Amino acid sequence: MEHWKSNFIIPLFLACMMISLIFVAGCSSLTANEGKVAISPSAANITRSTVERVEIMHFHPAQQCYSCRTLGEYANETVNIFFAPELESGKLVYQEVNINLPENADLVKKYEVTGSSLWIGVYDANGFHKEQNVNVWYKINNKAEFAQYLQPIIRDRLNGVIT
Repeated sequence: MEHWKSNFIIPLFLACMMISLIFVAGCSSLTANEGKVAISPSAANITRSTVERVEIMHFHPAQQCYSCRTLGEYANETVNIFFAPELESGKLVYQEVNINLPENADLVKKYEVTGSSLWIGVYDANGFHKEQNVNVWYKINNKAEFAQYLQPIIRDRLNGVIT
């Protein structure tokens, strides 16, 4: 009986080690990709331009869940705390948009919104560019992490880095 245990434990140990290595490799690739926006073209498609205005748009339905309200609150705080001069100059705009109101239909259509979401719109010499950022939903459990994640994205758009 002891022989059976030793023949079983060693392969089991090796299998567990292999699974652990695969898991660690998978997690490291997730960490490397963290922080990218949902619509993420290759790095070769990133261009720099002269930005006229950046819009941070929190689209939501009339009835918001806790997560939707938190997303809006954190986005609003991040923009107001870290980008006050840009807000005051009009180069950056933050807006809460109720997708159920008829007066917001044009914005909903322009951004092609289908539900609760955070969008970044950039106006430059080449026109209008929009991107939805779905990764912010993974940051709503930590306000500081949310702000730390969103700040460089907004800063890049203000500096003309368009993806």
